[in-house]
Amino acid sequence: MKLELRGITKRFGTLTANDRISLTVEPGEIHCLLGENGAGKSTLMNVLYGLYRADEGEIVLNDEVQHFTGPGDAMAAGIGMVHQHFMLIPVFTVAENVMLGNEATGFAGSLDLEASRQRVVEISERFGFHVNPDSVVEELPVGVQQRVEIIKALSRDAEVLVFDEPTAVLTPQETDELMGIMRQLKEAGKAIVFITHKLREVREVADKITVIRLGKVVGEAEPTASNKELAAMMVGRPVELTVRKGPPKLGDEALIVTDLRVIDHLGHVHVDDISFTIKRGEVLAVAGVQGNGQTELTEALLGLQDHVTGSIELDGHQLVGRSVRQILDAGVGFIPEDRQTDGLVGPMTIAENFMLDRSHTEPFVRRGTLQLDTLEKFATKLLKQYDVRAPGITTPAGQLSGGNQQKVVVARELSRDLRLLVAAQPTRGVDVGSIEFIHTQIVATRDSGVPVLVVSTELDEVVALADRIMVLYRGHIVGIVPPDTPREVLGLMMTGERPEGAVA
Repeated sequence: MKLELRGITKRFGTLTANDRISLTVEPGEIHCLLGENGAGKSTLMNVLYGLYRADEGEIVLNDEVQHFTGPGDAMAAGIGMVHQHFMLIPVFTVAENVMLGNEATGFAGSLDLEASRQRVVEISERFGFHVNPDSVVEELPVGVQQRVEIIKALSRDAEVLVFDEPTAVLTPQETDELMGIMRQLKEAGKAIVFITHKLREVREVADKITVIRLGKVVGEAEPTASNKELAAMMVGRPVELTVRKGPPKLGDEALIVTDLRVIDHLGHVHVDDISFTIKRGEVLAVAGVQGNGQTELTEALLGLQDHVTGSIELDGHQLVGRSVRQILDAGVGFIPEDRQTDGLVGPMTIAENFMLDRSHTEPFVRRGTLQLDTLEKFATKLLKQYDVRAPGITTPAGQLSGGNQQKVVVARELSRDLRLLVAAQPTRGVDVGSIEFIHTQIVATRDSGVPVLVVSTELDEVVALADRIMVLYRGHIVGIVPPDTPREVLGLMMTGERPEGAVA
């Protein structure tokens, strides 16, 4: 099925999110839509999927103009969408999820679950997905859950498939598997729209590339274009894609973690007797497949886990047993992995979010009174210094693009007097321009003598920032290795294999 978008314009009040965007996707083609966060990519796809109605322009399928009033119309016309955040019911089986919204009925109107099971098996065997229709979704790895989303779309005979930032929650191995699936779908004649800001993925699978910036198409490129060329088109300026950092100027051991163990309320062990140190002026980067104890480790360092044993010493002071407030006041900065849930208060202004960690002390509060002039000067300075693109400091943080939300969190944490920085997935869901900026700030923090713990599922990021790499698997340290360790070796370590020479 051939897809054409002709002059699509979508406005939200005075903001023009899509400005006369046109593109064509042929059957058997992977067309990549590349752009920064907030460029208008997802808005355009939501128009295509019937979630928004365009103010101007046309959606054309096989030379017929479409008039969608909702996602049901889009699905009926042969459009399927694989969302960045999965639209699955965790406690349902695969077959039950695939049936949702498209329920087949049998005798006396009863649900025909067997038909859904057979459809899952048929699609899974055709594309080599290896998905059990009777598996409960919440028990499946993230990569398999994404396959369930694809099966849902294919079960409704989708001929146009939209992948919206599909690798945001995948490991490197799962990402490689998804690229293979996309090639299979292409060979089967599907028209694929691939939304991303990751240049490696674009060049690996795209047949055509359309670049969007600030709601407009700014150009088209071939997959042979260099990363620098694509990045410059995305952000409108040359972008430094490599992290520039000199050799570390190491000081004493500042953070000493000994026999750390984290157990949840059900008795499951998430961090199992691990020990490591970080020196002043050093970045220790933690690599591993998501769900192997990284989240629990960072939360234990911040006092966010209830059942923690062992020792966490920062500059000779014990952190285990202290409150979150006491740990923050001890100089620990925290960039959480989920900025919207743990990093920001969306309805509060940018200025209010900037002072969240210290709203109880001077200079922002004196004798119980908020010092508005002080806050305004401080927030205006950070807005400019950290290049947060917003109308002003009174803008609610929840209205910012993902990259600018992350900059607010980074600005707040790095503007404090830090003794340790814990950065969990610091560039997750962030565009290439913001990644460059955030990496620069982390390196500057390291160069100022602060010990830094970075947790990331992006191997490129781990290797770029690390002075040493610690690999976690099922709550254990597989090894601590130098950043020039081959990518293949790191990948094996992430599956639990320990190479010779790895310190643990």
